[in-house]
Amino acid sequence: MSLLVRETDDSLERFSARIREATREDHERAEQSPFIGAFLDGRVSRAGFAAMTGQLWFIYEALETGARTLQDDPVARPFLDPRLSRVDALQVDLTELIGGDWPTRLMASPATRLHADHIRELALTWPGGYMAHHYTRFMGDLSGGRLLGKTAQRVYGLTDAGVRFYRFDEIASARAFKDSYRSLLDRAPWTDAERERILDEASLSFRMTGAMLDDLARGGDVFVHS
Repeated sequence: MSLLVRETDDSLERFSARIREATREDHERAEQSPFIGAFLDGRVSRAGFAAMTGQLWFIYEALETGARTLQDDPVARPFLDPRLSRVDALQVDLTELIGGDWPTRLMASPATRLHADHIRELALTWPGGYMAHHYTRFMGDLSGGRLLGKTAQRVYGLTDAGVRFYRFDEIASARAFKDSYRSLLDRAPWTDAERERILDEASLSFRMTGAMLDDLARGGDVFVHS
């Protein structure tokens, strides 16, 4: 999950600006979810944080599977920077938070399973739709997502394993990376009709994230078997 970052470029002619504006309402709704509010206030247990980390593993495993599927797609390929890879970091975090047997103890929530399956399907059937989910996750991770990592460090006393997901050590400047990503969005040769579909899909991605957070708010630790 990531927090919305207000930006100064108001040029709605650029697709990167259009997608930011088109998803603003759904983005804000997701980041204002009860679970995120409780987490930022330090009211989510370590088990609840482990459950959230586990749900993210399912999402990012689907994203990275999709990236391998699309590695030869001429439009998607420039976005698929290996420095964004999160699965290995999440696996280290889950070993710390749950234990080495985390793969047998972790289960996806209904909303998480739906989201992950949807991402995999898009990678096979509609690269532009896959990119909408890639955008919402990774651009957010490099923005407000860092606040979540700092909160986890403070609340749970984690310094490395447990919060590696939130670190992008191979990216020297998050701002420069995001500027480059936005430039790719602006130059991608999508038709006007496909751009409109991508805007809708990006909003759907935030709504799916919100549904996952709602599952966690209803008792996320049930998704990690004891």
